[in-house]
Amino acid sequence: MSNTRVYSQDSKAIMDRYFLAFERCRELGLLKNASEYFAEIGVARSNFYTQRKNRGRGYFEAGWMTPLVEKYHVSAYWLLTGKGEMF
Repeated sequence: MSNTRVYSQDSKAIMDRYFLAFERCRELGLLKNASEYFAEIGVARSNFYTQRKNRGRGYFEAGWMTPLVEKYHVSAYWLLTGKGEMF
């Protein structure tokens, strides 16, 4: 089990945008199989949802964002800054 981690406000904002983009990709049908996505980023489904529910958990890694940017064309600039469009 992961320990609690103290994330900066910027990191928390990035996580918020990440989870928002993940859900948007699912809503749009871009991300059809969440289990494959979790395997691709190397995280257990339970750890993903625990991190989403409690941002202070220490599971989140920057690499989780890579497939959203490369495969689903989520803007890396938007993920990091919140500026511009999500896609």
